Amino acid sequence: MPGENLTRVEAQERAALIRTYNYEVALDLTTGPETFRSTTTVRFGAADGASTFIDAITRTVHSVTLNGVELDPASVSDGVRIRLDGLQVENELTVVADAIYTNTGEGLHRFVDPVDGEVYLYSQFEVPDSRRMFAVFEQPDLKATFQFTVTAPDHWQVVSNSPTPQPTDAGNGAKTWTFAPSPVISSYITALIAGPYHSVHSELTSRDGRTVPLGVFARKSLAEYLDADYIFEKTREGFAFYEEKFDYAYPFEKYDQLFVPEFNAGAMENAGAVTFTETYVFRSKVTDAIKERRVVTILHELAHMWFGDLVTMKWWNDLWLNESFAEYASTLATAEATEWHEAWTTFAAMEKSWAYRQDQLPSTHPIVATINDLEDVQVNFDGITYAKGASVLKQLVAWVGQDDFLAGVSAYFKENAHGNTELRDLLVQLEAKSGRDLADWSRKWLETAGVNTLRPELEVDADGVITAFSVLQSAAPDYPTIRPHRLAIGFYNLVDGKLVRDHRVELDVDGERTDVAELVGLKRPDLVLINDDDLAYAKIRLDEESLAVAIEHLSRIESPLARSLVWGAVWDATRDAETKACDYVRLVLGNIASETESTTLRTTLNQLVLAASAYVAPDSQKATSEEAAAALWTLAEQAEAGSDAQFQFVKFFAALASTDEQLATVAALRDGATKLDGLEIDTDLAWELLVALAAGGKAGTAEIEAALAADNTANGAQFAAQAAASIPTLEGKQAAWDSVFGSDALPNTIVRFTGLGFQRAADKNVLAAFIRPYFASLQDIWTSRTYKIAEYLVAGMYPAPLANLELRDATRAWLDANPEPAALRRLVVENLAGVERALAAQAKDAS
Repeated sequence: MPGENLTRVEAQERAALIRTYNYEVALDLTTGPETFRSTTTVRFGAADGASTFIDAITRTVHSVTLNGVELDPASVSDGVRIRLDGLQVENELTVVADAIYTNTGEGLHRFVDPVDGEVYLYSQFEVPDSRRMFAVFEQPDLKATFQFTVTAPDHWQVVSNSPTPQPTDAGNGAKTWTFAPSPVISSYITALIAGPYHSVHSELTSRDGRTVPLGVFARKSLAEYLDADYIFEKTREGFAFYEEKFDYAYPFEKYDQLFVPEFNAGAMENAGAVTFTETYVFRSKVTDAIKERRVVTILHELAHMWFGDLVTMKWWNDLWLNESFAEYASTLATAEATEWHEAWTTFAAMEKSWAYRQDQLPSTHPIVATINDLEDVQVNFDGITYAKGASVLKQLVAWVGQDDFLAGVSAYFKENAHGNTELRDLLVQLEAKSGRDLADWSRKWLETAGVNTLRPELEVDADGVITAFSVLQSAAPDYPTIRPHRLAIGFYNLVDGKLVRDHRVELDVDGERTDVAELVGLKRPDLVLINDDDLAYAKIRLDEESLAVAIEHLSRIESPLARSLVWGAVWDATRDAETKACDYVRLVLGNIASETESTTLRTTLNQLVLAASAYVAPDSQKATSEEAAAALWTLAEQAEAGSDAQFQFVKFFAALASTDEQLATVAALRDGATKLDGLEIDTDLAWELLVALAAGGKAGTAEIEAALAADNTANGAQFAAQAAASIPTLEGKQAAWDSVFGSDALPNTIVRFTGLGFQRAADKNVLAAFIRPYFASLQDIWTSRTYKIAEYLVAGMYPAPLANLELRDATRAWLDANPEPAALRRLVVENLAGVERALAAQAKDAS
């Protein structure tokens, strides 16, 4: 990987030397399963006599022709870059090379469907991987038009940024598609998707009167599960919402959405050709949380057509401009334009908890991050860039007003269409529309790291009347910024069996102490909720009396958003070792039955599993996990037949099941001997139950192979890898280890699912044998694997469930001995932070 890196300084120097006009890229996809022929002609201007380089990750460079002069490929190309000397004011470069298909989800990914043997391709170029498909000046500020000509098998569909043309016959069972040039865009949002995809088509009318063709695509073997009509419906709702709010018509000719195999992320905003993980094609029942997440993702990528594709950041330090805005806008659109009206509750439960968790890691960084090179940005697709940035934008909107905010965004699009921007370009427009000076806001919120903690301090007299009320604000010692917050304080009282808000005050909080005179003289409520309605980005604490009420009565809070905030506050105090993990477990098991919001349910149950297995005192973990599993099974039996809650309780019961009796129940569910009304054991749920049985030592290789034979699909292969890696013996774990470290042939999703299974075991001590080989392997995998595979190995094969002093000390020792590379160190530092937090929580629980 180091040879593939690009520094910001290099990018700035290259941008100062050249300006790109257009690319013509011819691709021949009929040359075999390993490589394809890539011919790139790029026209660009340059400083006369300058020298620079173009990026091209290739197996073989056949020819390089610069301004009519043949250059020696052996002299100018190292397989990653091609050196260009003696440039003229106007230049034409042609590179003919063999490029390499990947199975890592980076570049041009090649997948063979085990169901029918068909080949499917898709591109994934963010951050630096269009250079794996064609020769390119790989940086976002060197925009150009891109014209693709693609030769492929004649039964394939071929999709790119421009509308798909009628192909011509190329002979030998192939056809050639010649696309029109794209608009001026950055290279990382160009796209190629090719294969015998099943497609459904529709159209909509844009606000400027244009007819915009729509397409939804998936593999043929998934066609029966593709709910294209619903996807078109959400797309139309998003188009209408954004075109009105942004006051700017959709900027591209068509809009295709393609669900592709073995995708590393949720989706990617290629201009007019968005790719999604095909896990969003639901072949089995999924939670309502996943259904809502798909809608948010659809609208997130659609928002990018304006923010990111039409207007693009100049360099990756402003990646947040793309992602935070899309995250904020998609949640707003989901709440206001679709049936998922509680999207901000979901945001509080999921996105903001992600942001708070990321912002407390040693690797936290300002929203506007320092990005020195490509490796820096690769690890920056995180909870700061997405969720904290969106949370801060939500707070900014509350401050300047939504109408002024959106007016400023519209002006930003109009001023910078097809160009590149920096943070200041957006702030100028927001200041002009709102009349507010945002320099201080930007400095405190965007240019500093860390999250503040807000807690109430109140005094009451003998009659329970408040005589003093203050909001206290603190900051982490390493990130001491005290910030201004716009927030609400809610008073909740038990009335007729419900916790009802009967008083609310909204105010500005700044400094370490803010007195709230408006609350003096009121009777102390049963529960005080700081940051009611979730206006601010800050950790919140409950006072001691409110925490006691929450543990007993959280389920009686009527507002889903308020419940989510209380869940989050207690969990955060547990993570910070202020509240005992056993109390959090009691809170969840006593109140989760009546939770109505699917994402809150899913998030809270995930946290329950972590608390029971890693945060309670080690001597109590086994008993606590058994107790939690038993309680979840009881909740599943009592839940409404066929409900989302029933479904989730069963899934998390299986995740925690460990006793012979519990595992027997899992087996009986899977084979149909035990039934719950309304619960179907479909293909994916059967796999999850099998993984639980394997992790508990009640299923092995024979059962896994039989299940895979019955479900010989990509999903089946992933679950089989997870189940095999879950086998809780040293031999089982060693086999999983050898499969991913001993070969680089496995595709990205199999590596990731192997990691998920590796970290499950009835006896966590079996993982101790892998501490030493883990650290011995790190530097080698970082230099020998692509970024995404290396990341999966560093995170997935870390024996985190041990959460003990031996693992902590070994991790610290490796960090002390390995000052470089920075991106690898960041991943290991984050692993260590999880262990240290678990140890602190265990100590609190044991106290």
